[in-house]
Amino acid sequence: MKCFSRYLPYIFRPPSTILSSSCHTEADIISTVEFNHTGELLATGDKGGRVVVFQREQESKNQPHRRGEYNVYSTFQSHEPEFDYLKSLEIEEKINKIRWLPQQNAAYFLLSTNDKTVKLWKISERDKRPEGYNLKDEDGRIRDPSTITMLRVPVLQPMDLMVEATPRRVFSNAHTYHINSISVNSDYETYMSADDLRINLWNLEITNRSFNIVDIKPANMEELTEVITAAEFHPNQCNTFVYSSSKGTVRLCDMRASALCDKHSKFFEEPEDPNNRSFFSEIISSISDVKFSHSGRYLMTRDYLTAKVWDLNMESKPLETYQVHDYLRSKLCSLYENDCIFDKFECVWNGSDSVIMTGSYNNFFRMFDRNTKRDVTLEASRENSKPRAVLKPRKVCVGGKRRKDEISVDSLDFSKKILHTAWHPAENIIAVAATNNLYIFQDKIN
Repeated sequence: MKCFSRYLPYIFRPPSTILSSSCHTEADIISTVEFNHTGELLATGDKGGRVVVFQREQESKNQPHRRGEYNVYSTFQSHEPEFDYLKSLEIEEKINKIRWLPQQNAAYFLLSTNDKTVKLWKISERDKRPEGYNLKDEDGRIRDPSTITMLRVPVLQPMDLMVEATPRRVFSNAHTYHINSISVNSDYETYMSADDLRINLWNLEITNRSFNIVDIKPANMEELTEVITAAEFHPNQCNTFVYSSSKGTVRLCDMRASALCDKHSKFFEEPEDPNNRSFFSEIISSISDVKFSHSGRYLMTRDYLTAKVWDLNMESKPLETYQVHDYLRSKLCSLYENDCIFDKFECVWNGSDSVIMTGSYNNFFRMFDRNTKRDVTLEASRENSKPRAVLKPRKVCVGGKRRKDEISVDSLDFSKKILHTAWHPAENIIAVAATNNLYIFQDKIN
């Protein structure tokens, strides 16, 4: 586990937030982070509806020991604020999720969603432009046909590289409630979008029709007891998906069983210890994220205080439970009052499924090694993250004497939180979103 305390940080900030971190606006807050399937690209979405794509630089032949770093590749406005006139509701432009499609040709494709609308974007490069049109002059104005005396063959001339982001599909008008998840199927033809009460299945080529595959809305809304919090397709079985709920349960569904997956094939739940029952039990048991392992054998869930790993063949209890910040158990009352108890932390696997990572408060993020059972707390901050510096593990003390390198639980800053993280699919490179800062860390090269 020692490699994780030897991460090399370098900080990237969206082009719109070059000012010091104290001057950021609400729109600059990063709301999702996602590597593509090769790890060469990294996309972030923010509350202002923008998507920023970073590209990894090629490794230098002169300095082979230096890994390629990530630089801004493309920035575009994905969503704009809208207004639902039927319900008199504003629809935020905030990007809730980004999901990449596997690369099929020179262009890249990604799905981005706000609360109501999913968009498919194509990101492509242009380094040549056609010249020598017959019906237009070089400025693009239409020429008088009577002045054209000979036909020309247009030629492609080199130009400065330009990266274009163009919307290819818009999938809208299918969700009554806020979309919290999108997931691309392993058939790469379909994807699903989930809101609080329903999950829809879309074909990537068809925008005006989707199929409702889960509907938990009761006939009488007063009988509503839980909502859907996250959903994801199995990485290699295109008929299987899972969704989590605010009651701390996960349902695995098989689309071969029926068109409407209202009956699950597996149900994962850990019964609560009656001795730990409290006013906050139901809130902190709500699952904020669910992720399949790359192998498809395991599930990881994140609730407010813990991250759990489940074996798909064992529904009764989790295989592993990791305490993310158990020292907050005594602070639940104040966390409820300042609404932090409703924060939705995400969780990610490393490429080999041997380590899991998730965020906490005070810009801390936690890593748990599943093999050695060791864990580490690291901090993403501008003060201790100078380029090429080594990150030092942090510790939180609950009471009594505090050591020099420890921080008291009473000193934690709950306004600084790591909700969104991503892990490179093959290498030890991680991306951590801290408010409007994006930190990219990589393991140290000796």
